[in-house]
Amino acid sequence: MSRDEKKKVLFVIGMEQKLERFIKEETNVNPENMIILQTYQPVVSYPFDDLMRDIIIAVYQDNVEEIVVVSTNDYQKNTGDILNKIYKNKELQDKIQTLDYLFKNCMPEFPEGTVSVWLQGGKTLTDSVQKTVNIIRKHPLLPSHVKVKELYIDQGNEKLSEIV
Repeated sequence: MSRDEKKKVLFVIGMEQKLERFIKEETNVNPENMIILQTYQPVVSYPFDDLMRDIIIAVYQDNVEEIVVVSTNDYQKNTGDILNKIYKNKELQDKIQTLDYLFKNCMPEFPEGTVSVWLQGGKTLTDSVQKTVNIIRKHPLLPSHVKVKELYIDQGNEKLSEIV
C-alpha cells in the first residue's frame, strides 16, 4: 500500500489487539502522522453519532488528510457469540421483546428492525464498513479534500487489501 508519508492519516479500527501493530507495520504511513481511533466496531451508524463526531474533531484538530476505515474477518464470529449470550439470558427475554416492539413501531427513534439487527450493525461487517465510508464521504462537515478509503485485513493470512 503506497502512501505519502507526510500526510496525516486517521485509521478507524476495531478492538482486535493485533490491528494497530499490523497497520503500523504494513502501511507506509509515518507513525508520527498516524492517528488510530479504536472502537468496538469501526461503524458509523448515523451521520451524527459519537464516532462520526470523533472523526470530524480529529480531522480539524489534527489536520487529517485521509481517513481509512479498517474491516477484518474476525468481527462476525464475535458478534454471533455475543448475540447468543444476550438471547439466552432468561432475564432479558421480556426486555428484548419490548425493545423489538419499539424498534418496529416507534420510528425514527429506533431505526433498526430488531435488537439483533441493531446489535449486529448490519448483515456483514463489510456492508457496515461500506455504509460507514459513504456516510463519512458525504458528511456535510467533512472538508472535500479529505480522502476516505476502506481497508480490509484478512487476519488468518495477515493480508492487507484496499477496497475501491
